[in-house]
Amino acid sequence: MRLSAAVLCATAMLLGGQRCALLPGSMVDRSSKNLSSVPGDLPPSAVSVDLSRNHIHQIHKGDFQSVPMLRFLNVSWNGLEHIDAETFLDTPHLEYLDLSHNILMNLSGQRYLVNAGNLVELNLAWNMFLNMTLGEEFSLLVKLKGLTIGARNIGVGDFKNIARLKLQSLTLFLEEELGYEVGSLINVNAKRLSIVFVDQTVNSGLISDALSVFDEVEMRNLTEGFDDLTTQLRKKPECRTSNLTVSDMAIDWRNLTEFLNVALQTSIIHISLTDATINKPPYFDTKVAQTARTKTFTLRRAVVSSFFFSQEAMYNFFINLPVQFLAVLETSIIHMTCPEKPSPVVEIDFSSCALSDSLFSRIKGQETIECETLTNLTKLSLADNNLKNIQLLSERVQHMISLQHLDLSLNSLVYDGKLCRWPPSLTVMNLSSGGLTEQVFECLPRGLERLDLQNNQISVVPTSIYKLTKLSSLNLNSNRLRDLPVCNTFPMLNELLLKSNSLHAPSVNNLENCSILKTLDVSHNPFTCTCSLRDFIKLGISTEKATSPIELLNWPQDYYCTYPEELRNSPLKDFWLSEVSCNVHLLAATILVPAGALIISIVLLCHHLDIPWYMSMIWQWLRAKHRARTRQVRPEDLLGVEFHAFVSYSQHDVDWVKNFLLHNLEGSAGGLKICHHEKNFVPGKTIVENIMACVEKSRRSVFILSAHFVKSEWCHYELYFASHQGLSLGTDGIVLVLLEPLPQYLIPNKYYQLKSMMLRHTYLEWPQDRAKHRLFWANLRAALQADLPNLSVTD
Repeated sequence: MRLSAAVLCATAMLLGGQRCALLPGSMVDRSSKNLSSVPGDLPPSAVSVDLSRNHIHQIHKGDFQSVPMLRFLNVSWNGLEHIDAETFLDTPHLEYLDLSHNILMNLSGQRYLVNAGNLVELNLAWNMFLNMTLGEEFSLLVKLKGLTIGARNIGVGDFKNIARLKLQSLTLFLEEELGYEVGSLINVNAKRLSIVFVDQTVNSGLISDALSVFDEVEMRNLTEGFDDLTTQLRKKPECRTSNLTVSDMAIDWRNLTEFLNVALQTSIIHISLTDATINKPPYFDTKVAQTARTKTFTLRRAVVSSFFFSQEAMYNFFINLPVQFLAVLETSIIHMTCPEKPSPVVEIDFSSCALSDSLFSRIKGQETIECETLTNLTKLSLADNNLKNIQLLSERVQHMISLQHLDLSLNSLVYDGKLCRWPPSLTVMNLSSGGLTEQVFECLPRGLERLDLQNNQISVVPTSIYKLTKLSSLNLNSNRLRDLPVCNTFPMLNELLLKSNSLHAPSVNNLENCSILKTLDVSHNPFTCTCSLRDFIKLGISTEKATSPIELLNWPQDYYCTYPEELRNSPLKDFWLSEVSCNVHLLAATILVPAGALIISIVLLCHHLDIPWYMSMIWQWLRAKHRARTRQVRPEDLLGVEFHAFVSYSQHDVDWVKNFLLHNLEGSAGGLKICHHEKNFVPGKTIVENIMACVEKSRRSVFILSAHFVKSEWCHYELYFASHQGLSLGTDGIVLVLLEPLPQYLIPNKYYQLKSMMLRHTYLEWPQDRAKHRLFWANLRAALQADLPNLSVTD
């Protein structure tokens, strides 16, 4: 019997209740290496060593001194003859030792066990032990939980040295020609006895003692002798054994049914048949006991050796067993009949069979007769079968008026939209791994309290369905949900499980109506770490700080970003975006309010400092300078030009012209030659002739605009002649100076030329602020400065 390190590790967990953690490099497998001795190069870190199937005939002191941490040792199938008494002196942590299938001779002389006081599991089966007499060294194994052993003879007192040990299990391998003395097992203090038959019929004395001493009895490899077993049960209806298991068996149908009918009348509470081969199956119904003291019956992995028999007769026997718990598991039954009369069965488990939608029903003519005799049934498990139509299944169970728990998981279920007829008593339902869509919500019993729909194809929980007013737990793990469901349909929901769905940014607002929700699991979803996830992360953080009424399961270790790529696999708890960057209104306010304030401040400051005016003046000055540099003037255009500018103004503005304009443009201040009425008009000529002469002799014409200007007829003539002079020369020679504000509506319509010029020309405004006068005169001089024939004027 070969046990791998993994099996030994599992045994450790079951028997010792300890956690087995084998680190890399701690497992050493030297099995089937043709070794003749224990290798000397075992690594010091070894915890598990497998030396099985070699040729190690002897183990000596010091063979394991290099592995002081050894806990698991397998030396089975070696032909081992001798083990030194001090062999395990160097391995104080040894817990699991397999010495099976060797040729050790004497159970009373296994002195090496003196130094193996920490053993939890010991296997000495299939050696050359003649008698089962255990030596005194076995009494030192105070931690021993499992002992596997075998011998040709078992006598009274053979187990006295382990009488004080509290074993979990004792396994006896019985070889042929077993000699057993009645009463030999009385000294064994173990909860479970496993008897493995090897070409050995049932020993009535052994069976009688087993049923009297042990709480749990298992018989393996029983191929004959069922008559003796049945006889012992008939003789001993009152026994200590409460759990009887018969596994790896081959039995005729007649012997099986007789054995069960007798066993049901004993004090045995649990009867289990595992890996059963049924020979000579029935053609007709078999009598079934009407009452039973046994509570549960389990048939696991049963096969029938013949193809010709009555399936209905076989099904009728099992469904009519008068037990409270009935289980037929991992057996290829395709149908199950209905009990003939009201059944006492409370729980039925037909998991991992091949049942179809027709179970429990029968056809009479053209009518389907539903089962009405399972009225005491409270729990029904039909997981992992060939069930298809959930609506038909509701009809199969509609008369099970006490049914509370129904398991239909691991079936390929569909819903055709027809009315479902569930019993009103149903409170727990498992529809996991069924390939169902959201339509299933239209076929659910209204009294459900717990619903398992994990591993289906549900993408949304519809809100238009009727309310499940009692539902407290909803499992939707491993579906296709894209958002959290709302609780309007489940007002009493306390637990919501949504692990491994398609939730990118769960809307926490959907939980507003979940007033009593306490547990939520949204782990292992493809979270998109953007602004829309902020509220959900807040929920997780509040859960971590225990400030939220909702507990977010598996937070924070199973919550990671999936998108964007640069944040993939980053923990959600470490993802953070400010409120400003996620709130559009706040972001707009944060940007626009300061920007608006800045703009207003700049406008006010500019208005206070007249910056627009300065900018306008500077711009005009730059344009004037640019024109002066780039304009190409033909010599013939300057013939007769004597003045830089002719000034046209109203007589009402003469003081300003004399005191300011001429003062800043002529002489040393300005260096310009200005033509104006009082100085340059020739006496004797008409005004019109003087105006035309002055315009022709000047490169520019400066018009001083004011309210008085637009009322002067002569100013209008001057403007008219100047504009025509500019057109004839092909140059723009008019400069407008606005002495005071002059709105368009104050200009008479007959002065259309003036209106057009004010719209087309940039004019200079006379500033009232004295601080601006220097810039004004500099700008005006720049606009007028030019080279005149036979003149030398500097800027």
